[in-house]
Amino acid sequence: MVERFLKQTQFTSNEDYRQHLEFIIPEHFNFAYDVMDAWAAEDPERLALLWTNDEGVERRATFARLKAESDQAAAYLQSLGIGKGDPVMLILKRRYEWWIAMLALHKLSAVVIPATHMLTKHDIVYRNTRASVKAIVCVDDPYVMGQVEAAMPESPSVEVLVKVGADGGSAATAATASWHDWHAEIDSAPAFVRPSQKNDNADTMIMYFTSGTSGEPKMVAHDFLYAMGHLTTGVFWHNLHKGSLHLTVADTGWGKAVWGKFYGQWFAGATVFVFDHEKFDADRMLRQMEKYRVTSFCAPPTIYRFMIREDLSRYDLSALEYCTTAGEALNPAVFDKFREKTGISMMEGFGQTETTMTLGTFPWMKPKPGSMGMPNAQYDVDLIKADGTRCEDGEKGEIVIRADGGRKPVGLFKGYYRDEELTRQAWHDGLYHTGDMAWRDEDGYYWFEGRIDDVIKSSGYRIGPFEVESALMTHPAVVECAITGVPDDVRGMVVKATVVLGREWKDKAGDALVKELQQHVKRETAPYKYPRIIEFVDELPKTISGKIRRVEIRNKDKQK
Repeated sequence: MVERFLKQTQFTSNEDYRQHLEFIIPEHFNFAYDVMDAWAAEDPERLALLWTNDEGVERRATFARLKAESDQAAAYLQSLGIGKGDPVMLILKRRYEWWIAMLALHKLSAVVIPATHMLTKHDIVYRNTRASVKAIVCVDDPYVMGQVEAAMPESPSVEVLVKVGADGGSAATAATASWHDWHAEIDSAPAFVRPSQKNDNADTMIMYFTSGTSGEPKMVAHDFLYAMGHLTTGVFWHNLHKGSLHLTVADTGWGKAVWGKFYGQWFAGATVFVFDHEKFDADRMLRQMEKYRVTSFCAPPTIYRFMIREDLSRYDLSALEYCTTAGEALNPAVFDKFREKTGISMMEGFGQTETTMTLGTFPWMKPKPGSMGMPNAQYDVDLIKADGTRCEDGEKGEIVIRADGGRKPVGLFKGYYRDEELTRQAWHDGLYHTGDMAWRDEDGYYWFEGRIDDVIKSSGYRIGPFEVESALMTHPAVVECAITGVPDDVRGMVVKATVVLGREWKDKAGDALVKELQQHVKRETAPYKYPRIIEFVDELPKTISGKIRRVEIRNKDKQK
């Protein structure tokens, strides 16, 4: 399948990759037809999806089955009035039906808006009105349906509500609105006929609301080539092949789900493994990996932090071949401990809701613990200083993607939907500004510093939170931490560490441990970076995608 969309499919070095990566772009590319239905025609019995949940229910879907089920779902949604360009919000957790609905909506050339099940009425109204959502397909969870129903009086664009019961059933709910029932109605849908009006590559295919680490979520619009942009994610960064069983830990409401649970994996012909769980537990996740013989694993650093706290010798992970991580920068201490326990080096990557994987550590590269790797060849990545000049090696600057000459790279977003001003702020003068700070070493590897808004200016020094977090993470007491700045009359800002301790250290929280951690940081990095304030907490505030919400910590400190 890969050879249909790349002029060269094998690479031996980053230079080879950078010079020779070139996409073959069909007219009217549609992932559901051109990749998934093509697999169903060529290798119908190949296992595409292996799904299981907390209750031990299991479903195995071949490419042929996914084609049949997505065709049926497309016909069903079509019968409800959904067609080309219609915005449809999916709130389906990790339910099996999410994969079917995604493919079905692609086949209809509708606009998919994945959303998290943790949205409140306010969040849903905001999304419905900003995107003119026409239909909502959601789990039949009473909380989720209740929030959707509460949003309806302020959501005039919404015409269709569809509930999806667990494992094909239909749980009892106190629904007051008029809901269609996916499982009760889908079998009566007519045979699917592909719409005569095909999508253009530039049409909007999917929209994501950013995870909101600061401010109101932005509405990120991607075209149909966004799916193709993830080919490099699955084939080269995840290093997948036809025998791979890949697990990415991500909620379907966020962009990371299609990084690791949808597009790139199926370009490679791999099997996507899904563990539908309500709450993450490291032991249960490891047991699933052991039971199903997972070969490839991707998760944010937070997941790895909790995994290495387990006795990994109790699990048979002999099938595991490859591990990747993204979402936040990886602390070197976590990298080292995981490799010590498993023998596997994690390969880091970086990207945003607005992009596919932008920087990565590829199979032909030697990983440097804590580095995001090198630029993905589909993007022209650079670092620039505040004055707009390019950074030399070793200089800190903002990560930008060059998109001048009217050429938008495959995988880069179209813009912020219905917000031209916000788009211009991020994308101007031929550059897309990521808002993320990094520096590049003499070998071309990029090292994350933090969001521009997260950089702490103290006594004339600019301190990136990640470097202090990495120093703290090397202390055995620290499970995870977040570094923020606190206003100070003398220094302007001082460094604060919000720390989660390991179980065996919780009863030692106090002044003595504060001083020990401060001295530890002074030994591990430049002394001026040490946290003058340390607060011990049970957990850090995070988005559902696993990113630490430093803005929430800063806001709470302002209220004290």
